[in-house]
Amino acid sequence: MVKIIGEIMKLLPLRYPYLLIDRVIEFTEERVTALKNVTINEPFFQGHFPEPLPLLMPGTLILEAMAQTAAILITKERTPGYLVGVDKARFKQPVIPGDQLILQALALRKKDGLLKAEVHASVNDKIVATATVTVMRNKKTNE
Repeated sequence: MVKIIGEIMKLLPLRYPYLLIDRVIEFTEERVTALKNVTINEPFFQGHFPEPLPLLMPGTLILEAMAQTAAILITKERTPGYLVGVDKARFKQPVIPGDQLILQALALRKKDGLLKAEVHASVNDKIVATATVTVMRNKKTNE
């Protein structure tokens, strides 16, 4: 099931520039695969590492994109998931403008609105970052 940006925006409460997922490619109860197109137009490239250093996507934003991917596993419409924990975060390769991040989240445990997931990001089939994240679904509904 492919989810386009309008459907993603129904699931996650974030908007530009904080919404870091462009499309969901695969979605099952246990796994989500999403993508993020990294472009030179991203606001964080303006000041992250000024010239002459290379333009790099900040690791914290790669981690945030992975957490947003995991949040889709626990989110129900209008009851979003929030990042509450990060373990074992590792950044293996830089992400630069023009890259397409493939984000994957695999549910390890779900219980009472809490999800622990193994997440990773890759570019051209090479893993660039990994982590274990914990996401909690907001118990308060707006219905």
